Amino acid sequence: MDEVLKIINDIKAGIIKPIYFLMGDEPYYIDKLTEYIENNILLEEEKGFNQMVMYGRDTTIEEVVGAAKRFPMMAERQVVIVKEAQELSRTIDKLELYAESPQPTTVLVFAYKYKTLDKRKKITKVLEKNGVVFESKKMYENQVGTWLQRVLQGKGYSIEPKAIAMFVEFLGNDLTRISKEIEKLQIILPKGSSITPKDIEVNIGFSKDYNNFELRKAIGERNVARAYKIAMHFAQNPKDNPLVVTTATLYSFFSQLLQFHGLKDKSSANVAKVLKINPYFVKEYELAVKNYPMKKVSQIIASLRQLDVKSKGVGANNLSQADLLKELLAQIFN
Repeated sequence: MDEVLKIINDIKAGIIKPIYFLMGDEPYYIDKLTEYIENNILLEEEKGFNQMVMYGRDTTIEEVVGAAKRFPMMAERQVVIVKEAQELSRTIDKLELYAESPQPTTVLVFAYKYKTLDKRKKITKVLEKNGVVFESKKMYENQVGTWLQRVLQGKGYSIEPKAIAMFVEFLGNDLTRISKEIEKLQIILPKGSSITPKDIEVNIGFSKDYNNFELRKAIGERNVARAYKIAMHFAQNPKDNPLVVTTATLYSFFSQLLQFHGLKDKSSANVAKVLKINPYFVKEYELAVKNYPMKKVSQIIASLRQLDVKSKGVGANNLSQADLLKELLAQIFN
């Protein structure tokens, strides 16, 4: 995110490069930078003659270079944007000759999603020398909460920790989808609002009561009735609550508890840092550690591994999701 802000701030300051090669597995920042350049390099009245958008599947490197070599009309610069540029991956090396001596009055942008250039190749080094090469990497799920808070803060909103957990629970690290849901909430909630789990349930549709986060919490508290109630809800709605996701969530949780047991410094600050969790949730982990001794945690992790195998049809004798969840909870609570 800091690198994105630097690119934007440089453009605002008039430090504009002739080539921007935006690549990587996370399309969110590629789209944001492309959109910023598309909207801000040229004045509105200059765009008609001097801004061109091309698509990788419909063009060639030769055509892109030909467009980039044109001179602007009644403007200081022209902008050429190649969207879905990953479709040109087989011939991208042909860009090397142009990149060695790019047209100084052209801003050429490649939105090269889900792929990256080989950093050892000459084409990458030439692009880095004469332009900007930005790699947009997928964010780890434990980083999404901080990112979400920063984005909302910039828009004039705050968000409760449980609401953050719901976003991560249902959308993982898909920043584009999270951003779209934030835009929905912005339309509904006045600036200055603190986004709550209820806001998410009512306006987005994620259940604040029946999700893996709540199942994890119920198990940690040894709230047997609550855990079984959530598990049966999952079994009745398997498409919305895939067993593989539940298994992965609980495996991560008990792996963290095992790590917690091994800590010498069990202060809240250190627990949050080592386990990479929001400090708000430390008390839940402290309670779970008391409820599940290290030996029991190890047994549960083994049970989760067995469940994962059974959920894939190995030795499960056609057990339903409800039966598999009941079996798992019995092993956890007994």
